[in-house]
Amino acid sequence: MLPTWHYFLWNLTSQSPGVQHQGEASWDSTTLVLATVRCGNVTGLGYTYAPAATARLISGLLAEVITGCSALDVPGMSEAMHRAVRNAGLPGVAAQAIAAVDIALWDAKARVLGLPLVDLLGAVSRKVPVYGSGGFTTYDDAQQERQLRGWVEDQGIPRVKIKIAESWGRHESRDRQRVTKARAAIGDAADLYVDANGGYSAKQAVRMSRALAQEGVTWFEEPVSSDHLANLAAIREQVTLDVAAGEYGYTLPYFEHMLAAGAVDCLQADITRCGGITIWLRAAALAQARGIDISGHCAPHAHAHAAAAVPNLRHLEWFHDHVRIERLLFDGALDPSDGSITPGATQFPGLGLTLNDRRAQAYRAG
Repeated sequence: MLPTWHYFLWNLTSQSPGVQHQGEASWDSTTLVLATVRCGNVTGLGYTYAPAATARLISGLLAEVITGCSALDVPGMSEAMHRAVRNAGLPGVAAQAIAAVDIALWDAKARVLGLPLVDLLGAVSRKVPVYGSGGFTTYDDAQQERQLRGWVEDQGIPRVKIKIAESWGRHESRDRQRVTKARAAIGDAADLYVDANGGYSAKQAVRMSRALAQEGVTWFEEPVSSDHLANLAAIREQVTLDVAAGEYGYTLPYFEHMLAAGAVDCLQADITRCGGITIWLRAAALAQARGIDISGHCAPHAHAHAAAAVPNLRHLEWFHDHVRIERLLFDGALDPSDGSITPGATQFPGLGLTLNDRRAQAYRAG
């Protein structure tokens, strides 16, 4: 087994002019690190959205520990990769590097066996619910309405999410106005979610939750920073909305600490950050043991097959920027008709994705 790696860079201004803002973060480009694993005449692919340094970590620390291993022993290779980065530091870039390779290994194993990955893992449900995600704070009213209506009316997605907590919560009035306009755009038939990206203070989040509830918001993502689990748990106790967090989890113990603190109603885990499919499935099991749902964060095509294999899945984030990139780079992208996707429906092996070299070449950065 001989791993190879590549990474690609996209400039977001091609779709959304200017710097993009969430609650408090901003960016103007997205880097995707693509890992490929060769096993005989089979090539598996996996990826993460991470700095280019992630690719160097794959080639410098991870490639040697999986080269020559059996393509069937993915959990063993996951353990070997985790041990290889112990001194380098697991949370962050190292976990994202492991994630890209781990996804590629599962893709390769399924391809060796000639199975869609969902069939290898075993499906609980063939349908994976998704929610439309975007609604950046830099959008004007027309842009926000156009995006939300596109998901609900054109694609039939009955749940959507916008960003709030603009500029670290300094514009509460505009946050409330945008939520009101979002509800008006989608009507009462669709669920409305919000994501504060940790931008509010604890009491501010509780105050805002009352206004959100009046607009029928049911999902309050990271009302405060997920670094402070006691605050998150206290807010969960005081609000009627479901509190969600976990996207910044890079290790399995992180998710256990969050669950043990009683901090969330739904655990979010990002398969491209937390060590890949191997660890994401374990995080789902931890949540299930406590009667908690799991939701896949971003990178929808990396999550799709694993999401179908867990009994406590709530949904998967159909994040507009990652959807755009994954459709651009890969053939085999899924269609969220009627608010869900169906991994494995085409019976293509593995993830069902193939890198489109012609389209990807223009964006290759190294």
